[in-house]
Amino acid sequence: MENSPAVSRRALLNGSGAVVLTGSLALSMPFAQSATAAPPNAPDTAPAKPPYKGPTRMRPTYHFSVPDNWKNDPQRPIYIDGEYHYYYLYNADYLQGGGGTSWRRATTTDHVSFRDRGVAIPKFSNGNGDCWSGCLVIDERNTAGYGENAVVALVTQAPQGRQAQYLWYSTDRGRSFQPGGTAPVLPNPGVQDFRDPKVIWDADRGQWFMVNAEGQKLGFYTSPNLRSWRRVGEFVRTDLGLLECPDLFRMTADDGTSHWILGTSANGKGRGLPATYAYWTGAFNGITFAPDHAEPEWLDYGYDFYGAVTYPHHDASGAEDATLRRALGWANFWDYPHNTPTLATDAYNGDDMIVRDIRLKKADGSYHLVSTPTTGLANHIKRTHHLGDVKVTGTHDLDISSPAYDLTCELVWDPAAPPSNIGLEICRASGGGRHVAAGAFLRGPFAYVNRRPTINPTGGESQTPIDPSAGRLTLRLLVDRTSVEMFVGDGRVVHSHRVFPLEGDNNIRLYANDGTATFSDLTINEINATT
Repeated sequence: MENSPAVSRRALLNGSGAVVLTGSLALSMPFAQSATAAPPNAPDTAPAKPPYKGPTRMRPTYHFSVPDNWKNDPQRPIYIDGEYHYYYLYNADYLQGGGGTSWRRATTTDHVSFRDRGVAIPKFSNGNGDCWSGCLVIDERNTAGYGENAVVALVTQAPQGRQAQYLWYSTDRGRSFQPGGTAPVLPNPGVQDFRDPKVIWDADRGQWFMVNAEGQKLGFYTSPNLRSWRRVGEFVRTDLGLLECPDLFRMTADDGTSHWILGTSANGKGRGLPATYAYWTGAFNGITFAPDHAEPEWLDYGYDFYGAVTYPHHDASGAEDATLRRALGWANFWDYPHNTPTLATDAYNGDDMIVRDIRLKKADGSYHLVSTPTTGLANHIKRTHHLGDVKVTGTHDLDISSPAYDLTCELVWDPAAPPSNIGLEICRASGGGRHVAAGAFLRGPFAYVNRRPTINPTGGESQTPIDPSAGRLTLRLLVDRTSVEMFVGDGRVVHSHRVFPLEGDNNIRLYANDGTATFSDLTINEINATT
């Protein structure tokens, strides 16, 4: 993922010295030491390099964040030897104004606590330039010739500005990579946007299949060996901006049926739609993808869930579970990538939203993905507050203050006499001026997250429709030092937002305007630091 219609994203990473900080922060910037690459065959039993050790003031407690400097796109994690290996784009020279990205690696077993493993592909390793987004596969059948179970990365590089796909390979279980030659395995046919390859093994036809982002279309390719690719089709959308970071996978739904899902990061703001991860359910025959419906659904309706990837769940035996995948999204957007006070407070720029468990569910005659925070989060609870049913008319301040927690409740109201607005002020300053508002505006009617009253990149409020006649709405809020995520109902709708509450903005207020509502089974789990 690199270019936007309005501004070159590569320019944003190449020598970008201008950093805009929101709010009224006037803080000195402690510079972190750049992390060094691990030795090529360093065992993962060796101690991981510790992250930045300066003052931690805004670094998230339980969300993934880069140890120092910069991160952007996640790469689809792979499962090796009982661990998930997560790679992401990393710039060790960001604070000094340097450009380019490497691939940095972290490992996890529970999708919440990650251990940094250093750089796996250093930037500017060869004459083809730095490595951008792509994907990794485990070549179990040695189709590429690097050995059984070699880890192969298909990566975008752009020598002389010409984007193409290059092969890198690892024979040490993904710790380090070597280029598989200097020529692209998928050359650019003469177009501007040609990147972010996503490859899967098409078991039904015994071949590799690639989805490649090509402006307003996704190109489809097949290969027997990961090194020679043949174009077989495409998926075109001219109404969702630039398509990036595509995804293709198959899932088993809750009714036992099997379905394919095609996803991509897209920008639907011109149509009043999100700019996050769009997806379609449909049929795939190894050449074409036929969507069930023309309009996409969205994995997130907030402002900061971009470049997202999904990856399969593996059971205790290591086998994939077709009923469960996980999703991981970058907690940022290219309209304001450098606009973060964490640069001044903690000398880094780059967080992810929580890893989600996603399942495919049938409802109203169609299929859609539902998201919940990954179950591993339950293992990091340090304190639980069971508040029961809290009836509110006007406002009610909770006697609980925390910078990092997981809050659940069901909003309940009388449909015959509903209040106008129900919700929570979270990340709330003692005086109440700064906060994030999350809840349901029944006169809209819509659920919303409003980040305008706190420090944030651009302001704004995300909204999704609800049915006020139902008289109830389940909410789950994940709050951390740099983010608020709201899961609505069964998780078909999620609002993810980048926010920067000041130190001490940890209070919670409940409100029901112009009427009464009950916050049923209100529970707050405070979360421990995990990395």
